[in-house]
Amino acid sequence: MAHSTATADLSDSSVMGDSRLAAVSRAALGIGIAGLLATAWIGWNRADPAQFAKIYLVNFMFVLALCLGSLQFTLIQHLVRAGWSVVVRRVAESIAANLTWIWILFLPVAWLYFSNPHFGEHGPSGLGLVWPWADMEWMRSHDAAEAAIVDKKAAYLNPKFFMIRAVAYFVIWAGTAAWLLRTSRAQDASGSVALTQRMGKWAGPLIILYGVSITFAAFDWMMSLSPTWFSTMFGVYFFCCVSTAGFSFLAFVVLRMQQMGYLRNVVTPEHYQDLGKLIFAFGVVFWAYIAYSQYMLIWYANIPEETTFFLSRQVGGWTWLSAILLVGHFMIPFVLLISRWVKRWRLTLALGAVWMAAFAWLDLWYLIMPPVPTKLATYDSLSAFAEANAGASTGLLDPLPYTMLVGMMGLLVWSTAARLSRGPVLCRRDPRLPESLRFENI
Repeated sequence: MAHSTATADLSDSSVMGDSRLAAVSRAALGIGIAGLLATAWIGWNRADPAQFAKIYLVNFMFVLALCLGSLQFTLIQHLVRAGWSVVVRRVAESIAANLTWIWILFLPVAWLYFSNPHFGEHGPSGLGLVWPWADMEWMRSHDAAEAAIVDKKAAYLNPKFFMIRAVAYFVIWAGTAAWLLRTSRAQDASGSVALTQRMGKWAGPLIILYGVSITFAAFDWMMSLSPTWFSTMFGVYFFCCVSTAGFSFLAFVVLRMQQMGYLRNVVTPEHYQDLGKLIFAFGVVFWAYIAYSQYMLIWYANIPEETTFFLSRQVGGWTWLSAILLVGHFMIPFVLLISRWVKRWRLTLALGAVWMAAFAWLDLWYLIMPPVPTKLATYDSLSAFAEANAGASTGLLDPLPYTMLVGMMGLLVWSTAARLSRGPVLCRRDPRLPESLRFENI
């Protein structure tokens, strides 16, 4: 294996956070606040409460996915004792550490649970605004046949247990992310090899907890939006969303930091190629495999409780969105990212990362926003259902989703940049750092 010709710059101006990142943090906070204020103004004036709540859920899940993706990346690197990734791991740890406060964005859901507000004389109450199973009285009056099916799931789908599980998820994610960053920073001071061994030892049990928690969070927060629908592959599908969003965001942040003068000749095209491989493997190929497998199995089985999910996504504007996802999430990036050179060049990798993150957001929109089909027994055929719902809109032309996205992303970038500005942006005394600095793809 050949050695890199450029000498890594390990000076403080290259590997220590400073005022440059602090300035980014302040600007991001201002943009985030402006986005949230615009969201509040638009929502107060004309948004339907249920529509607003689902848009909020889409953007919350996206920001959460960005952080979970970095946590996943960090755990995997420790689990397999990877050396190549040491130069980008502190950035991943810092993004993942946002999980220590991301629960604050879940507080509106807690408000729905504890205050149990009513939304109109004939509308659902409390959590039922988003998750219909949470207000079974309304559900029985709205669609008795569907309510009869959901009643059998009451041991799991009930508001109290739902909130208990949510608390457990956030404790697992926040505790894991905080411990990894704290231990990694402690190694900056002590240089202890034992800390690397400790993180590697605990990565196995922690990644099991991580996998179980994101799977059930996907069941709770997204799959149960259609409470009679189920898919045993849905947890893996969300894993693909997390991987697509998280790995793309990590690559983009590292690229942007190098543009600002950090990590000079520390992160090289060799590392970018591997980050690009992860985006390509999980965000493009594996996503296509899981999406196709789920669709094919449900189409083949043709069970009414399962096909309802795709029924609502094959009418009106949703038909076009389904096609756009197929082309934009798989076909185009497959052709563009399959080349090693595209992954090694900073500009093309940055464009690919932004593209894939955008389609990760669009994928979450596709999973969450379509109206839940009800009273299907009143339709004689699929064509009758399609005709009755021909005017179904995706809602993507409304400014509200984008102001809310800007607001939440502003908070995420603010917190991440502030954290990176207060210490080393590189794991300076990790025992595998020399290996990472010498890394080259074969």
